[in-house]
Amino acid sequence: MTKIARRGLMFVLSSPSGAGKTTLSRKLLSEDADITLSVSATTRKPRASEQDGKDYFFISKEKYDAMVDGDEFLEHAKVFDNFYGTPKKPVEEALAAGRDVLFDIDWQGTQQLVSNAKEDVVRVFILPPSRSELEDRLKRRAEDPPEVVAGRMARASDEMSHWAEYDYVIVNDDLDKAYEQITDILRAERLKLRRQPGLSDFVNKLREE
Repeated sequence: MTKIARRGLMFVLSSPSGAGKTTLSRKLLSEDADITLSVSATTRKPRASEQDGKDYFFISKEKYDAMVDGDEFLEHAKVFDNFYGTPKKPVEEALAAGRDVLFDIDWQGTQQLVSNAKEDVVRVFILPPSRSELEDRLKRRAEDPPEVVAGRMARASDEMSHWAEYDYVIVNDDLDKAYEQITDILRAERLKLRRQPGLSDFVNKLREE
């Protein structure tokens, strides 16, 4: 099989909570060996089940501040009382090696990514089929108390208002169909000329034969 060197891409999935982003992300990671999940750094304490370097890079606030000052994050933000950021180095190494990196982030983080590396970013926004279905999904998860569900629903309108900032929008009314659309997007984006730096050498060799 002909192998042409390519540059990886940053594949962003964003959605209001309950629209299916996490389920779709897990399915993509389990079925596509050429994409890996971006690991964020955070100042919060690890939970019992979490591993440093796998779930997050757990760092001190002093280390976080030093990384911000050193421009070592692709995007960073304060969420409630903790700080989060995406370290540049592992992402850039993956892209240079031809591996794609999946980002499960909101519209604010996506804006920062685009400002730092626009040519490498592919943005996909996932919408629910209706507000009532979104609320039903949040309730069916049975992970959050009613007041948390209400808070997520209140934030959903603001989050969905940013849909036009994305390259692609998918309505997740059927999980298999939404997943197929995501893989179609990823397949097409991988074939774009600017992501295949090895094409020039390949074509030159063809012409010389």
